[in-house]
Amino acid sequence: MKMTEESSGGGSEITVDDVKNLVKKKDDIEEQIKAYFDVLEDQGVGVEGPLVDEEGFPRADVNLYQIRAARHNISCLQNDHKAIMVEIEEALHKLHAREKAKREQDKTEAQGEAMEQQVTLSPPFARVDAVTQGSPACGAGLRVGDEVVEFGSVNGENFQNLQNIASVVQHSEGKPLHITVIRDGQKVQMSLTPQRWSGRGLLGCNIVPIRH
Repeated sequence: MKMTEESSGGGSEITVDDVKNLVKKKDDIEEQIKAYFDVLEDQGVGVEGPLVDEEGFPRADVNLYQIRAARHNISCLQNDHKAIMVEIEEALHKLHAREKAKREQDKTEAQGEAMEQQVTLSPPFARVDAVTQGSPACGAGLRVGDEVVEFGSVNGENFQNLQNIASVVQHSEGKPLHITVIRDGQKVQMSLTPQRWSGRGLLGCNIVPIRH
């Protein structure tokens, strides 16, 4: 048994095609059994019918050799049928187990990627609590509730107070700033160019610090 397991790759790499081949073998065995049953039916003796007459002599009205051969073959084929049904069941079990393991692996990998994304995100240091319509901030896509992770050169590690952001804005008038925010748990990146507009300031939004 060990030899056959090793020769079939340890029996672990079952494919759908393997199962189809086993099912085909099962169907072939069933066809053969049916053919032998037809032989017995033609002879009118079936599987259990007596092969001797009332006086105990071999019956002359039937082909005894053919009947004995058919009965023997049916017996062997039924054993083969039982064995292949066990094989099919084991193969299906392995196939399902492997698919389940793959699904769980994919799920684990997806969770790992999601965690990695969270790990690479610095904690937000400020939150947008107002955005004026028609302002540069509004045009860039900034929204109320966005949590700021990067604002130009300012990030969670070097942020001390809002003066840091004000300084970057003043020095970047007319130049696009790279902004990264967290919105609904997702990282969102945008480009915001501080510039004069009809309202106050160069951005048109209000940002408040987040205290950790």
